[in-house]
Amino acid sequence: MVGGPGGGPGFPAYPPSTGIQEVTIDESLLTPFNVEIDPEIQKVRTEEREQIKSLNNKFASFIDKVRFLEQQNKVLETKWTLLQEQGGVTTGSRRDSIEPIFEAYISNLRQQLEGLNNDRGRLDGELRTMQDLVEEFKQKYEDEITKRTTAENEFVVLKKDVDTAYMNKVELESKVDNLNDETNFLRTLYDAEISQIQAQISDTSVILSMDNNRVLDLNSIIAEVKSQYEEIANRSRNDAELTYRSKYEELQSSADQHVDVLRNTKNEISELNRTTQKLKVETENVKKQIIKLQTSITESEERGELALKDAKEKLTDLEAALQKAKEDMALQLREYQELLSVKLSLDIEIATYRKLLEGEESRLHGSAPMTISLVRSGAGGVSVMGGSGGLGSSPVGLDFFDSFLALHIVSKSYYQKEV
Repeated sequence: MVGGPGGGPGFPAYPPSTGIQEVTIDESLLTPFNVEIDPEIQKVRTEEREQIKSLNNKFASFIDKVRFLEQQNKVLETKWTLLQEQGGVTTGSRRDSIEPIFEAYISNLRQQLEGLNNDRGRLDGELRTMQDLVEEFKQKYEDEITKRTTAENEFVVLKKDVDTAYMNKVELESKVDNLNDETNFLRTLYDAEISQIQAQISDTSVILSMDNNRVLDLNSIIAEVKSQYEEIANRSRNDAELTYRSKYEELQSSADQHVDVLRNTKNEISELNRTTQKLKVETENVKKQIIKLQTSITESEERGELALKDAKEKLTDLEAALQKAKEDMALQLREYQELLSVKLSLDIEIATYRKLLEGEESRLHGSAPMTISLVRSGAGGVSVMGGSGGLGSSPVGLDFFDSFLALHIVSKSYYQKEV
C-alpha cells in the first residue's frame, strides 16, 4: 500500500490537535518500481526482421524459378517449331498423328504454367498484405514502446521528487525531535533551577528570620521567573509547531499531487501492458500466417519442380520418339527406293514381255523373226535388246518359248537379289 488515509504516500497521519508523534519510514518506497519490461523485445524484433528478409529472398527465388520455367517453355516451343519445320512434308500422315500428342502436351504445360502464374500472383498479393500488416503492427508497437519509455521516465522523475520530499520531511522531523529534546532539556533545567532557587530561598528565609524580621516577596519573584521561562518555552513550541505544520501541509499537498500522477502513470502502464499483450498475440497470428505462406510457397516450388521434371522426362521421351520416327522414316525411304527399283525392273520385264509377244505375233503373221539379245553389265544388271531380222541374222537365235523362259529366269534372279 502506497499511502494512508489523510497522510499521502508513505506518510503517517498527523491529527492537528495532537502533538509531535513518532515518524516511521516506509521501506517499500526505497525499492525500485517493477515496470515489467520484457528484455527479449529487441531480440524478437530482430528475429521478425530476419524472418521477413528470408521470406522476401525465398519469394524472389520462387519468382526466378517461375521465370526460368517460362523461358524453358519458350525454348521447348521453339524446338518444337524447328522440329516441325525440319520434318517437312515428307513425314506425311505420321506427323499428323504425332502432332496432336505434342499439342495436347504443350496445352497441358501451358495450363500448368498458368496455374503457377495464378498461384504466384495470389501469393504475391498475400505477401504484400502480410508485409503491410506487419509494418503497421511494428509501427504501433514502436509507438507503444515510445509511450511506455516516456511514462517510465516521468515516473522516475516523480519518484525522485517524492524521494526528495520524503527526505525533507525526515529532516524536518529530525529538527522537530531536536527542538523537543531542547525544550525538554530547558524544562528540566528550569525545574532544576527553580528547585535550587527555592532551596536557597528557604535557607535564606531561615537565616533572615534569625537575623532580622524583614520579609522578602520571593513568591512573586519565582512566579515572574517561571512565567518568563514558560513564555519562552511556549513561544519556542508554537514556532516549532507552526514551522512543522506549514512544512507538513506543503509536503502533504505535494504528495497528493504525486499520488495522482503516480496513479495515472500506473494506469497508463497497465494500458501499455494490455496493448503489448494484444500486439504479441497479433504478432503470433502474423507469424502463423507467414508460416502458412512459407508452406504454400514450398509446396508450389515442389509442384513446379515436379512439373519441370515431368516436362523434361516427357521432352526426352518425345525427342527419343521423334528420333525413332526419323529412323523409321529413313528406313521406309530406303525400302521405298528399293521398291521403286524392283518396280522399275518389273516394268522393264513387262515391257520385254510385251515386245516378245508383239514379235511373236508379227512372226506368226509372216513378219521377220524377232532377235533378242541378253547383255549382262559389269554391275550385275541385265538389259534386253530386241529387233527384227532375217532367219540367220541374230547372234543368238532362240525361239519364242526358250527366250521367254530365259528372260523369266533372269528377271526372277534379279528380283530376288534386289529384295
